[in-house]
Amino acid sequence: MPVEGYLLTEDDLLPLSMGAALLGTGGGGNPYIGMLRARELMRKGAEVRVLPLEALADDAWVAECGGIGAPVVGVEKIEEGGECYRAVRAVEEAVGVTVSAMISAEIGGANAIEPIIAAAMAGLPVVDGDGMGRAFPEVQMTTYMIYGAAPAPAAIADDKGNVVVFKQMVDMFWLERFARDASVAMGAGAGFAVAPMRGDFVKKTSVPGTVTQALEIGRTILDARLKRRNVVERVVETTGATLFFTGKITDIRRELTGGFARGEALLSGVGQWAGSQARIAIQNENLVLWVDGVAVAMVPDLIINLELDTGEPLTTEILRYGQRIAVIGLPVHDLMKTPRALEIVGPKAFGYPELTFEPMTYNNAQSWERRA
Repeated sequence: MPVEGYLLTEDDLLPLSMGAALLGTGGGGNPYIGMLRARELMRKGAEVRVLPLEALADDAWVAECGGIGAPVVGVEKIEEGGECYRAVRAVEEAVGVTVSAMISAEIGGANAIEPIIAAAMAGLPVVDGDGMGRAFPEVQMTTYMIYGAAPAPAAIADDKGNVVVFKQMVDMFWLERFARDASVAMGAGAGFAVAPMRGDFVKKTSVPGTVTQALEIGRTILDARLKRRNVVERVVETTGATLFFTGKITDIRRELTGGFARGEALLSGVGQWAGSQARIAIQNENLVLWVDGVAVAMVPDLIINLELDTGEPLTTEILRYGQRIAVIGLPVHDLMKTPRALEIVGPKAFGYPELTFEPMTYNNAQSWERRA
Protein backbone atom coordinates (compact mmCIF):
# COMPACT_ATOMS: atom_id res chain seq x y z
CA MET A 1 0.00 0.00 0.00
CA PRO A 2 1.50 3.40 -0.92
CA VAL A 3 2.59 5.57 2.00
CA GLU A 4 0.52 8.75 1.77
CA GLY A 5 -1.63 10.90 3.99
CA TYR A 6 -0.33 12.28 7.28
CA LEU A 7 0.66 11.18 10.76
CA LEU A 8 -1.66 12.04 13.61
CA THR A 9 0.06 13.77 16.49
CA GLU A 10 -0.87 14.09 20.14
CA ASP A 11 -1.78 17.74 19.47
CA ASP A 12 -4.31 16.57 16.86
CA LEU A 13 -6.32 14.51 19.32
CA LEU A 14 -8.15 17.33 21.12
CA PRO A 15 -9.38 19.10 17.94
CA LEU A 16 -10.19 15.73 16.38
CA SER A 17 -12.30 14.74 19.37
CA MET A 18 -14.12 18.09 19.35
CA GLY A 19 -14.85 17.92 15.64
CA ALA A 20 -16.01 14.33 16.02
CA ALA A 21 -18.34 15.36 18.84
CA LEU A 22 -19.85 17.98 16.55
CA LEU A 23 -20.26 15.61 13.59
CA GLY A 24 -21.64 12.95 15.94
CA THR A 25 -24.97 14.79 16.27
CA GLY A 26 -24.96 14.01 19.97
CA GLY A 27 -23.93 10.35 19.73
CA GLY A 28 -20.98 8.09 19.09
CA GLY A 29 -19.84 8.00 22.71
CA ASN A 30 -17.95 10.51 24.82
CA PRO A 31 -15.02 11.70 22.68
CA TYR A 32 -12.93 13.02 25.57
CA ILE A 33 -12.51 9.56 27.07
CA GLY A 34 -11.55 8.14 23.68
CA MET A 35 -9.06 10.95 23.21
CA LEU A 36 -7.36 10.15 26.52
CA ARG A 37 -6.99 6.49 25.56
CA ALA A 38 -5.48 7.36 22.18
CA ARG A 39 -3.16 9.88 23.82
CA GLU A 40 -1.76 7.27 26.20
CA LEU A 41 -0.97 4.94 23.30
CA MET A 42 0.83 7.75 21.44
CA ARG A 43 2.81 8.61 24.56
CA LYS A 44 3.97 5.00 24.62
CA GLY A 45 5.27 5.35 21.07
CA ALA A 46 2.34 4.32 18.86
CA GLU A 47 2.02 6.02 15.49
CA VAL A 48 -1.11 6.23 13.35
CA ARG A 49 -1.13 7.45 9.76
CA VAL A 50 -4.32 8.80 8.17
CA LEU A 51 -4.66 7.50 4.60
CA PRO A 52 -6.83 9.09 1.90
CA LEU A 53 -9.31 6.72 0.32
CA GLU A 54 -7.49 6.80 -3.00
CA ALA A 55 -4.37 5.36 -1.33
CA LEU A 56 -6.18 2.05 -0.73
CA ALA A 57 -5.38 -0.76 -3.11
CA ASP A 58 -8.49 -2.31 -4.63
CA ASP A 59 -7.64 -5.70 -3.18
CA ALA A 60 -6.65 -4.43 0.29
CA TRP A 61 -8.77 -5.58 3.21
CA VAL A 62 -10.16 -2.88 5.49
CA ALA A 63 -11.65 -3.43 8.95
CA GLU A 64 -14.58 -1.29 10.10
CA CYS A 65 -14.93 -1.04 13.85
CA GLY A 66 -16.47 1.04 16.61
CA GLY A 67 -18.19 0.97 19.95
CA ILE A 68 -21.72 -0.38 20.26
CA GLY A 69 -24.15 0.33 23.08
CA ALA A 70 -25.61 3.37 24.83
CA PRO A 71 -23.34 6.47 24.96
CA VAL A 72 -24.52 7.37 28.46
CA VAL A 73 -22.90 4.15 29.74
CA GLY A 74 -19.51 5.14 28.36
CA VAL A 75 -18.95 7.86 30.95
CA GLU A 76 -19.67 5.44 33.83
CA LYS A 77 -18.33 2.11 32.53
CA ILE A 78 -14.88 2.92 31.21
CA GLU A 79 -13.62 0.62 28.45
CA GLU A 80 -10.64 -1.64 29.05
CA GLY A 81 -9.21 -0.33 25.76
CA GLY A 82 -8.73 -3.34 23.51
CA GLU A 83 -12.37 -4.17 22.75
CA CYS A 84 -12.38 -3.06 19.10
CA TYR A 85 -8.93 -4.52 18.48
CA ARG A 86 -10.07 -7.94 19.74
CA ALA A 87 -13.25 -7.74 17.63
CA VAL A 88 -11.21 -6.95 14.50
CA ARG A 89 -8.85 -9.86 15.14
CA ALA A 90 -11.86 -12.15 15.57
CA VAL A 91 -13.34 -11.26 12.17
CA GLU A 92 -9.91 -11.56 10.53
CA GLU A 93 -9.68 -15.10 11.87
CA ALA A 94 -13.25 -15.92 10.83
CA VAL A 95 -12.71 -14.73 7.25
CA GLY A 96 -9.12 -15.89 6.93
CA VAL A 97 -7.65 -12.58 5.75
CA THR A 98 -5.28 -9.95 7.16
CA VAL A 99 -6.50 -6.37 7.15
CA SER A 100 -4.31 -3.52 5.90
CA ALA A 101 -6.14 -0.57 7.45
CA MET A 102 -8.92 0.42 9.84
CA ILE A 103 -11.89 2.66 9.13
CA SER A 104 -14.58 4.12 11.35
CA ALA A 105 -18.17 2.96 11.24
CA GLU A 106 -19.13 6.52 12.18
CA ILE A 107 -17.14 9.71 12.53
CA GLY A 108 -19.23 10.73 15.56
CA GLY A 109 -17.88 11.09 19.08
CA ALA A 110 -15.62 8.41 20.53
CA ASN A 111 -16.29 6.19 17.53
CA ALA A 112 -14.06 8.48 15.48
CA ILE A 113 -11.26 7.56 17.89
CA GLU A 114 -11.96 3.82 18.24
CA PRO A 115 -10.39 2.77 14.90
CA ILE A 116 -7.42 5.01 15.68
CA ILE A 117 -6.91 3.14 18.95
CA ALA A 118 -7.31 -0.23 17.23
CA ALA A 119 -4.96 0.89 14.43
CA ALA A 120 -2.37 2.01 16.98
CA MET A 121 -2.53 -1.38 18.70
CA ALA A 122 -2.27 -3.24 15.37
CA GLY A 123 0.40 -1.01 13.80
CA LEU A 124 -1.90 -0.10 10.89
CA PRO A 125 -3.11 3.13 9.24
CA VAL A 126 -6.63 4.50 9.55
CA VAL A 127 -8.59 5.55 6.46
CA ASP A 128 -9.76 9.16 6.06
CA GLY A 129 -13.47 8.39 5.82
CA ASP A 130 -16.29 6.61 7.55
CA GLY A 131 -19.61 4.89 6.97
CA MET A 132 -22.03 7.66 7.98
CA GLY A 133 -20.53 11.15 7.87
CA ARG A 134 -22.15 11.54 11.31
CA ALA A 135 -23.36 9.03 13.95
CA PHE A 136 -26.39 6.74 13.89
CA PRO A 137 -27.56 4.34 16.59
CA GLU A 138 -27.89 1.05 14.68
CA VAL A 139 -25.52 -1.34 12.93
CA GLN A 140 -27.35 -1.39 9.59
CA MET A 141 -27.17 2.42 9.29
CA THR A 142 -23.77 2.59 7.58
CA THR A 143 -23.17 3.26 3.91
CA TYR A 144 -21.35 -0.07 3.85
CA MET A 145 -24.39 -2.07 4.94
CA ILE A 146 -26.81 0.04 2.90
CA TYR A 147 -24.82 -0.59 -0.28
CA GLY A 148 -24.19 -4.29 0.13
CA ALA A 149 -21.53 -5.17 2.71
CA ALA A 150 -21.79 -8.69 4.07
CA PRO A 151 -23.60 -8.81 7.44
CA ALA A 152 -21.35 -11.64 8.66
CA PRO A 153 -19.05 -12.66 10.04
CA ALA A 154 -19.03 -9.93 12.66
CA ALA A 155 -17.72 -9.86 16.21
CA ILE A 156 -18.36 -8.12 19.50
CA ALA A 157 -15.92 -7.94 22.40
CA ASP A 158 -16.28 -6.66 25.95
CA ASP A 159 -13.94 -5.31 28.61
CA LYS A 160 -13.69 -8.66 30.40
CA GLY A 161 -12.20 -10.58 27.48
CA ASN A 162 -15.40 -12.14 26.09
CA VAL A 163 -15.58 -12.25 22.28
CA VAL A 164 -18.69 -13.36 20.38
CA VAL A 165 -18.53 -14.05 16.63
CA PHE A 166 -21.69 -13.91 14.52
CA LYS A 167 -20.83 -16.50 11.91
CA GLN A 168 -23.90 -16.29 9.67
CA MET A 169 -26.63 -13.63 9.54
CA VAL A 170 -29.69 -13.53 7.30
CA ASP A 171 -29.32 -9.77 6.81
CA MET A 172 -28.07 -6.59 8.46
CA PHE A 173 -31.24 -6.16 10.53
CA TRP A 174 -30.71 -9.52 12.21
CA LEU A 175 -27.10 -8.53 12.86
CA GLU A 176 -28.28 -5.36 14.61
CA ARG A 177 -30.75 -7.37 16.71
CA PHE A 178 -28.25 -9.96 17.91
CA ALA A 179 -25.38 -7.50 18.33
CA ARG A 180 -27.62 -5.17 20.35
CA ASP A 181 -28.72 -8.00 22.64
CA ALA A 182 -25.10 -9.06 23.13
CA SER A 183 -24.05 -5.50 23.92
CA VAL A 184 -26.75 -5.25 26.58
CA ALA A 185 -25.48 -8.49 28.15
CA MET A 186 -21.97 -7.00 28.07
CA GLY A 187 -23.09 -3.96 30.06
CA ALA A 188 -24.50 -1.81 27.19
CA GLY A 189 -21.02 -1.02 25.93
CA ALA A 190 -18.66 -3.11 23.79
CA GLY A 191 -16.37 -3.09 20.75
CA PHE A 192 -17.79 -4.22 17.43
CA ALA A 193 -16.34 -5.12 14.02
CA VAL A 194 -17.96 -6.27 10.81
CA ALA A 195 -16.54 -8.47 8.06
CA PRO A 196 -13.43 -6.98 6.40
CA MET A 197 -14.22 -5.07 3.20
CA ARG A 198 -12.20 -4.82 -0.01
CA GLY A 199 -10.56 -1.53 -0.83
CA ASP A 200 -12.50 -1.01 -4.07
CA PHE A 201 -15.80 -1.37 -2.17
CA VAL A 202 -14.65 0.98 0.60
CA LYS A 203 -13.63 3.63 -1.93
CA LYS A 204 -17.08 3.56 -3.54
CA THR A 205 -19.19 3.54 -0.39
CA SER A 206 -17.30 5.56 2.24
CA VAL A 207 -18.10 9.14 3.16
CA PRO A 208 -14.72 10.66 2.21
CA GLY A 209 -12.41 12.89 4.19
CA THR A 210 -14.28 12.86 7.48
CA VAL A 211 -11.27 12.38 9.78
CA THR A 212 -9.71 15.50 8.27
CA GLN A 213 -13.08 17.26 8.39
CA ALA A 214 -13.44 16.57 12.12
CA LEU A 215 -9.87 17.71 12.72
CA GLU A 216 -10.42 21.00 10.88
CA ILE A 217 -13.72 21.70 12.66
CA GLY A 218 -12.03 21.16 16.02
CA ARG A 219 -9.20 23.49 15.03
CA THR A 220 -11.78 26.11 14.05
CA ILE A 221 -13.36 25.91 17.52
CA LEU A 222 -10.02 26.18 19.33
CA ASP A 223 -8.82 29.02 17.09
CA ALA A 224 -12.03 30.99 17.67
CA ARG A 225 -11.62 30.62 21.43
CA LEU A 226 -7.98 31.68 21.28
CA LYS A 227 -8.91 34.80 19.30
CA ARG A 228 -11.95 35.47 21.54
CA ARG A 229 -14.36 35.26 18.64
CA ASN A 230 -17.94 34.01 18.85
CA VAL A 231 -17.34 30.27 18.46
CA VAL A 232 -20.85 29.38 17.29
CA GLU A 233 -20.76 32.10 14.62
CA ARG A 234 -17.32 30.95 13.49
CA VAL A 235 -18.39 27.30 13.23
CA VAL A 236 -21.49 28.26 11.25
CA GLU A 237 -19.41 30.46 8.95
CA THR A 238 -16.67 27.89 8.37
CA THR A 239 -18.87 24.83 7.86
CA GLY A 240 -21.77 26.47 6.03
CA ALA A 241 -24.15 25.24 8.73
CA THR A 242 -27.59 26.66 9.49
CA LEU A 243 -28.33 28.11 12.94
CA PHE A 244 -31.81 26.80 13.79
CA PHE A 245 -32.30 27.83 17.42
CA THR A 246 -30.70 29.24 20.54
CA GLY A 247 -32.24 28.48 23.90
CA LYS A 248 -32.02 27.14 27.43
CA ILE A 249 -32.78 23.52 28.26
CA THR A 250 -35.91 23.50 30.43
CA ASP A 251 -36.36 19.73 30.61
CA ILE A 252 -34.30 16.70 29.64
CA ARG A 253 -35.51 13.11 29.66
CA ARG A 254 -33.28 10.12 29.01
CA GLU A 255 -33.82 6.44 29.64
CA LEU A 256 -31.81 3.37 28.75
CA THR A 257 -34.07 0.99 26.82
CA GLY A 258 -33.11 -1.84 24.51
CA GLY A 259 -29.46 -0.81 24.47
CA PHE A 260 -30.22 2.78 23.44
CA ALA A 261 -30.43 6.08 25.28
CA ARG A 262 -33.85 7.43 24.26
CA GLY A 263 -35.54 10.66 25.27
CA GLU A 264 -36.00 14.30 24.40
CA ALA A 265 -34.79 17.76 25.31
CA LEU A 266 -37.11 20.78 25.65
CA LEU A 267 -35.76 24.29 25.12
CA SER A 268 -37.00 27.80 25.75
CA GLY A 269 -35.71 30.31 23.22
CA VAL A 270 -33.23 33.10 23.90
CA GLY A 271 -31.98 35.94 21.71
CA GLN A 272 -33.82 36.09 18.40
CA TRP A 273 -35.81 32.99 19.43
CA ALA A 274 -37.09 34.51 22.69
CA GLY A 275 -40.68 33.41 23.20
CA SER A 276 -40.27 30.29 21.03
CA GLN A 277 -40.03 26.67 22.16
CA ALA A 278 -38.03 23.81 20.69
CA ARG A 279 -37.94 20.06 21.17
CA ILE A 280 -35.23 17.58 20.16
CA ALA A 281 -35.95 13.84 19.89
CA ILE A 282 -33.05 11.59 20.92
CA GLN A 283 -32.06 7.98 20.20
CA ASN A 284 -28.38 8.11 21.15
CA GLU A 285 -28.20 10.89 18.54
CA ASN A 286 -30.39 13.93 17.82
CA LEU A 287 -33.13 12.77 15.44
CA VAL A 288 -35.63 15.58 14.90
CA LEU A 289 -35.76 19.27 15.85
CA TRP A 290 -39.13 20.97 16.20
CA VAL A 291 -39.40 24.74 16.66
CA ASP A 292 -42.82 25.94 17.81
CA GLY A 293 -44.25 22.59 16.79
CA VAL A 294 -42.80 22.57 13.26
CA ALA A 295 -40.15 20.01 12.28
CA VAL A 296 -37.33 22.14 10.88
CA ALA A 297 -34.53 19.53 10.77
CA MET A 298 -34.51 15.75 10.76
CA VAL A 299 -32.43 12.65 10.10
CA PRO A 300 -30.39 11.87 8.15
CA ASP A 301 -29.22 15.52 8.16
CA LEU A 302 -27.06 16.49 11.12
CA ILE A 303 -28.61 18.21 14.17
CA ILE A 304 -25.87 19.49 16.47
CA ASN A 305 -25.95 21.08 19.92
CA LEU A 306 -23.23 23.55 20.85
CA GLU A 307 -22.80 25.25 24.19
CA LEU A 308 -23.83 28.82 23.44
CA ASP A 309 -20.98 30.61 25.21
CA THR A 310 -18.03 28.30 24.41
CA GLY A 311 -19.12 26.49 21.23
CA GLU A 312 -18.36 23.16 22.91
CA PRO A 313 -20.11 20.33 21.01
CA LEU A 314 -22.47 18.54 23.40
CA THR A 315 -23.15 14.82 23.25
CA THR A 316 -26.60 13.78 24.43
CA GLU A 317 -25.42 12.11 27.62
CA ILE A 318 -24.08 15.42 29.02
CA LEU A 319 -27.11 17.60 28.24
CA ARG A 320 -28.53 19.00 31.45
CA TYR A 321 -31.18 21.36 32.76
CA GLY A 322 -30.29 25.04 32.42
CA GLN A 323 -27.66 24.69 29.68
CA ARG A 324 -27.74 27.46 27.08
CA ILE A 325 -27.22 25.90 23.67
CA ALA A 326 -27.22 26.70 19.99
CA VAL A 327 -28.75 24.11 17.66
CA ILE A 328 -27.17 24.04 14.21
CA GLY A 329 -27.65 21.78 11.20
CA LEU A 330 -25.47 20.39 8.42
CA PRO A 331 -26.47 18.45 5.30
CA VAL A 332 -25.58 14.78 5.34
CA HIS A 333 -23.46 13.34 2.52
CA ASP A 334 -25.31 12.43 -0.67
CA LEU A 335 -24.71 8.71 -0.05
CA MET A 336 -27.15 9.00 2.86
CA LYS A 337 -29.88 10.75 0.84
CA THR A 338 -30.65 8.19 -1.85
CA PRO A 339 -34.06 6.46 -1.78
CA ARG A 340 -32.29 3.27 -0.69
CA ALA A 341 -30.51 5.04 2.17
CA LEU A 342 -33.61 6.92 3.34
CA GLU A 343 -35.40 3.60 3.86
CA ILE A 344 -32.75 2.83 6.49
CA VAL A 345 -31.88 6.25 7.96
CA GLY A 346 -34.79 8.54 7.09
CA PRO A 347 -37.35 9.77 9.63
CA LYS A 348 -39.73 6.88 8.96
CA ALA A 349 -37.01 4.39 9.96
CA PHE A 350 -36.91 6.06 13.39
CA GLY A 351 -40.65 5.97 13.97
CA TYR A 352 -41.75 9.26 12.41
CA PRO A 353 -43.92 8.19 9.44
CA GLU A 354 -45.63 11.58 9.40
CA LEU A 355 -42.37 13.35 8.46
CA THR A 356 -41.09 13.66 4.91
CA PHE A 357 -37.37 14.29 4.65
CA GLU A 358 -36.52 17.68 3.20
CA PRO A 359 -32.76 17.96 2.77
CA MET A 360 -30.79 20.89 4.11
CA THR A 361 -28.43 22.89 1.96
CA TYR A 362 -25.16 24.55 2.89
CA ASN A 363 -25.56 28.23 3.66
CA ASN A 364 -22.83 29.12 1.19
CA ALA A 365 -23.96 26.51 -1.38
CA GLN A 366 -20.66 24.63 -1.10
CA SER A 367 -19.95 21.20 0.26
CA TRP A 368 -17.16 20.66 2.79
CA GLU A 369 -15.22 18.71 0.18
CA ARG A 370 -15.26 21.62 -2.26
CA ARG A 371 -14.22 24.07 0.46
CA ALA A 372 -11.44 21.92 1.88
